Amino acid sequence: MKIVVDIYGGDYAPDEILKGCVLALNSNKEINLVLVGKQDEMAQKLKSENYDKSRVEFVDAPDVITCEEVPTSAIRTKKESSLVKALERTKEDDECIGMVSAGSTGAVLTGAFLKIGRIKGISRPALAPVLPTVDGGSVLLIDCGANVDCKPNMLEQFALMGNAYMKAVYNMENPRIGLLSNGTEDAKGNQLTKESFELLKKLPINFVGNMEARDITSGKYDVIVCDGFMGNIALKASEGIATTMLTLIKREVYSSLKTKIGGALLKGSFKKIQAVLDYNQQGGAPFIGVEKLVIKSHGSSKAQSICGSIMQVYNMHKNNLIGKIKDSLPEIQSAE
Repeated sequence: MKIVVDIYGGDYAPDEILKGCVLALNSNKEINLVLVGKQDEMAQKLKSENYDKSRVEFVDAPDVITCEEVPTSAIRTKKESSLVKALERTKEDDECIGMVSAGSTGAVLTGAFLKIGRIKGISRPALAPVLPTVDGGSVLLIDCGANVDCKPNMLEQFALMGNAYMKAVYNMENPRIGLLSNGTEDAKGNQLTKESFELLKKLPINFVGNMEARDITSGKYDVIVCDGFMGNIALKASEGIATTMLTLIKREVYSSLKTKIGGALLKGSFKKIQAVLDYNQQGGAPFIGVEKLVIKSHGSSKAQSICGSIMQVYNMHKNNLIGKIKDSLPEIQSAE
């Protein structure tokens, strides 16, 4: 199976992206990679790396889409960019199961929607990162920014896609689905939340009702459904709080000789916590609802995260995620 990688998307492109590809090739012999970018430069940088060259194909793309560009315009005009060529190859090649990019989020999502296309019956695909929970589990947040203005039927579809994802990828028999709101009571929320609540409780899923943002990583939920505006704010707030807590703990540890000694004794524990919170260990966020598997890696992703993103595509394919999403939508009408 082939996985396409946009080598020139991301803050550390192309070096860290290429290193991540090498890690993936050496850790999984079942995958072949299609590397899209400046071909001569990629080949030169890979000369010193040890990998199976027979499992790598290069696609030359001399141009790059930056985060400063308008996504729709860039996708339509920069036809020789690494992202556009990666999207086109993913769409056109039946052997390509999906793609990975750490490039501009807007451009990746817009490009996947326009170039690859959505699954029939899905109004809008959704960006859905998996977050760690305090009990050592995982929770899917869907949507976290792809769709800032949503209708109730879109949240209905997010719930079905999130349910299918956790069943397929995490082998959960009956994922607990929560609807992000400003309170747990059934009548809480704005008009969108209230109307979505009525739709979700009628679905053949384990809908456990409204939930609050403070419980996102509590371990009480397996899927959290929300519009992209609320989801993005919740995600960024969670990231900020985690960073702040680590900074405060570090400051206190170094504040006196006594705390330094205590910090030294707890160094191993701190490293474990940091590893859980490090996005480089998690891979990327799947863009669920398009006809091929797409992973949007964090813009600051390094080699390990890129390798993790490639493995995500592989695992989603092995677990037939797209097929299971299609199977979950027989009663949902496309809102075209």
